[in-house]
Amino acid sequence: MKVQDVMTHDVLCVAPEASLKEVATVLVEHAVSGVPVCDGDGRVLGVVSEADILYKERGPTPRRGGPLAWLVDGGGYDEVVKSAARTAGEAMTRPAVTIDPARPVSEAATLMLAGRVNRLPVVKEDRLLGIVTRADLVRAFTRTDAEIEHEIRADVLDHVLLLAPGDVSVIVMDGQVKLGGFIERRSDAEILPRLVGRVPGVVAVDSDVEWRLDDLSRKGQRALASTL
Repeated sequence: MKVQDVMTHDVLCVAPEASLKEVATVLVEHAVSGVPVCDGDGRVLGVVSEADILYKERGPTPRRGGPLAWLVDGGGYDEVVKSAARTAGEAMTRPAVTIDPARPVSEAATLMLAGRVNRLPVVKEDRLLGIVTRADLVRAFTRTDAEIEHEIRADVLDHVLLLAPGDVSVIVMDGQVKLGGFIERRSDAEILPRLVGRVPGVVAVDSDVEWRLDDLSRKGQRALASTL
């Protein structure tokens, strides 16, 4: 499953010169927690969120060590800038963490967790196409067993590993996947459960897939080379 399959296409954005009052109104009226900040050509400059506006509401916090204390305080400078911000461009977090629409949903989840963000602007050639949120990824996780099985067969077995139809059996029950069969290479058999585990909706993977050639050993690599 790709980001383009779960993202929201009709996405809100604000201009960098928009006032924080305007930004807050957009967030409240549309019940969203953040929006991309875009220039006139649709390029994403950053993201402004509820958290950025909270800095404004809280106001600057007193710091010890004089006016240059932020040099030794990791988050101090950002707090000072956001507290003094008047526009979206001044308050936004940048650079924005973005993702291409053709990337897998698992990559979007990784970026959100690593960057501690709730949403990713979806861009193609620097232009905003949509947005994907944590809620979108959670909805993808609710897919039926039949949909999960179809993606495993079509994307993982056929498209990625190029396995012949019937080499691997796939049974999905309540998101738990059981794999069986006999394939050519040990490397494919070992990576298969990890690839299946990244399919949205998969809860667990139990693999009994066996292999004919141990291409991870020196002997197996020599045997494989002799057939090429």
